[in-house]
Amino acid sequence: MIRVRQVVVNVDESTEQNIKTALVHKLKIKEEQIVSYQIHKESIDAREKPNLYFIYEIDVSLKEEEQFLKKNKCRDILKTPKEEYSFCPTGTLDLKNRPVIVGAGPAGLFATYMLASEGYKPILIERGKCVEERKKDVEQFWKTGILNPSSNVQFGEGGAGTFSDGKLNTLIKDKENRMKFVFEVFVKNGASKEILIQNKPHIGTDKLFSILQNIRKEILSFGGEIRYNTCLTDILIKNNKVEGIVVNGKEEIKTNVLVLAIGHSSRDTFKMLYEKNLSMEAKPFAVGVRIQHAQEEINKSQYGVKKHKTIKEASYKLTYHATNGRGVYTFCMCPGGYVVNAASEIGHLAINGMSNARRDSTVANSAIVVTVSPTDFGTHPLDGIAFQRKLEKKAYELGEGKIPVQCFKDFKENRLDKQEITCAQFKGKVHFANLKELFPEFISHALIEGIENFGRKIEGFNKDNVLLAAVESRTSSPVRILRNEVGEANIEGIYPSGEGAGYAGGITSAAMDGIKTYECIAKKYRRF
Repeated sequence: MIRVRQVVVNVDESTEQNIKTALVHKLKIKEEQIVSYQIHKESIDAREKPNLYFIYEIDVSLKEEEQFLKKNKCRDILKTPKEEYSFCPTGTLDLKNRPVIVGAGPAGLFATYMLASEGYKPILIERGKCVEERKKDVEQFWKTGILNPSSNVQFGEGGAGTFSDGKLNTLIKDKENRMKFVFEVFVKNGASKEILIQNKPHIGTDKLFSILQNIRKEILSFGGEIRYNTCLTDILIKNNKVEGIVVNGKEEIKTNVLVLAIGHSSRDTFKMLYEKNLSMEAKPFAVGVRIQHAQEEINKSQYGVKKHKTIKEASYKLTYHATNGRGVYTFCMCPGGYVVNAASEIGHLAINGMSNARRDSTVANSAIVVTVSPTDFGTHPLDGIAFQRKLEKKAYELGEGKIPVQCFKDFKENRLDKQEITCAQFKGKVHFANLKELFPEFISHALIEGIENFGRKIEGFNKDNVLLAAVESRTSSPVRILRNEVGEANIEGIYPSGEGAGYAGGITSAAMDGIKTYECIAKKYRRF
């Protein structure tokens, strides 16, 4: 097949025939020379808004294809590369016991999925509940404020990403085509085929619930085992090799292969791992607030119209370098979404953003965060966690257990003024508070500068009455568990993986790292 790039079609005229006509024009051939075609990628060009265009990459099969390629001189036309994920286990050592994966987030799920599909009979343990029960606990928490520390927005089947919008975009390069395989697994289990071609693919929180259940069924059908309400509490080590684990403080499970896909919020587990002398280090992350705007205002800025009849709600991505040297950027932007109470510890409060598949809440939200590093909070491996906890405890106190909120003008002026909330969508109760009391001065300073700068890029972004909420503190793991070139920690048989271990950021990159971890194991050990 031939891949054709930069095939341009007006968004309002993107019929199958018009796409085919644009493809014929780009190739400079007659339509009857096309045998078949399929869209490989789709992105939006909004440089001439309100006139919007789809930019397609299309794979096409032609009559006399080789002759065409020999004559072709256009850089946008080339032979379609092979883009299939392929890996064959080459391990030669026998497994004494079944591999154990800790954590059912994207990294743990995909490491388990791959190991199970190849006959390694893995055991996946998860401290939280299955997604059906977890959903009930989360909704009850948002309604009543009563937190289940083991089943919440952070813990349970699917990991933190389950209640964090289901965005799949990542900047990781993918020469091995792991990302394509991840998307194919999602589609196989219920996601829209659109994610295979979209430039900014999005599943939606509501769709993830059934997709996770389907992936679970596949893992079980492959011979894998999944145990919920099962928390890793100790690791059994002998001669610097893992020999087993203890769960829930009492039960031993023998294993010589332990995948730590623990997620960025497993703070008690990080402490236990440090005490077990796993090599780890503090790493930079970012903290800040969530800001909300009418989705129509964002659409108008990005697309030139308040509501487009063809394409979904608009998003944005903004960055700024503050005068105090701090990086300020938007993170996890949620079109038509909600700001959610994402607490996982009693007496502490963190927030996140989510959108359902339809993105129809009428309000856009995004984190605006400021970079922090070990020079700010300390170089001990667990100092970043202590820094997060301090902010989250203060946020809980300021909000009296609810999400603390404040208008931007009042944040700038360091004063508290309770106002009517007119443009916001929350999951969980809110309380007006002075967020200036929450942050160190360097963070507040950078946030104000950043929001003012973003107002010069998106009209109305820095309006006086836009609502800020706090605290966005779980942008990424504050800890990295060190691993070598074959994926193992300093203790043989332990494989740190995913976002919590410090090697990913988001659903897609975590899932890809889970696959990478599987490959490391399969290069060393043979199947049962």
